[in-house]
Amino acid sequence: MQLAYFWEQEDAEAVAELLDGEVRRGRFHGEDDDEDHPWVVELTGGQDVERVVAEHDGWLETSADAPGGAPLPLPQEPKRFKK
Repeated sequence: MQLAYFWEQEDAEAVAELLDGEVRRGRFHGEDDDEDHPWVVELTGGQDVERVVAEHDGWLETSADAPGGAPLPLPQEPKRFKK
């Protein structure tokens, strides 16, 4: 399953109709105003998903962004900015 995000409801509904997805309202952490939340389309896959989403000013959630994904590796030593 892939998640596509859109700022406009019309764009989300158009993509959901084209790709047989389900539209719902998404939430970002720390956002308390409902008007600032994006529209999310749950997609099960298909052809040209990236192209269709991009044409409607949306973006896909990558596997690294997905909840429950593998955490990024931590550095083994401190990073030095100056010598």
